[in-house]
Amino acid sequence: LHRVDRRQRQMCIRDSYRGTPEKRGLVLALDKVKGSKCDGLLFKVKAKNSDSVLSYLRKRELISDAYLEDIVNVKLNSGSIVKAYTYVVNRDHEQYAGLLSIEEQASIINSAKGSKGHNTEYLYNVTRCLRDLDIKDLELEKLTAKTLKITG
Repeated sequence: LHRVDRRQRQMCIRDSYRGTPEKRGLVLALDKVKGSKCDGLLFKVKAKNSDSVLSYLRKRELISDAYLEDIVNVKLNSGSIVKAYTYVVNRDHEQYAGLLSIEEQASIINSAKGSKGHNTEYLYNVTRCLRDLDIKDLELEKLTAKTLKITG
């Protein structure tokens, strides 16, 4: 696991794949939040593949301008610092939901269903994946617990 400072995993992008255009769900994004940190995986790409990998990522992540490409310092487990590409939420984009309370997020997620499935499935799958990778995200854990409590 590796750490990026001043970034936080947030359910802050309104999404019609996990909802409808009229009642959008929420999906994750990295958000710039002072004093925060985000633990996650870092992928090393061979220099000969960097152009094609960046091209792929840009086509996938920058399709609607909801995300901005950001080069950040990442602290490795060894203590070394490396530069890495990340994609952070564009707070000026219409899909940005803002910093919602856990209760607001849980309510939206619980009621949203779209072409890619119920928004709760997305949340539960992400939470389970992070647990499997031994990545601790207390905010997502709280959100998952709150959402489960609503759904019964």
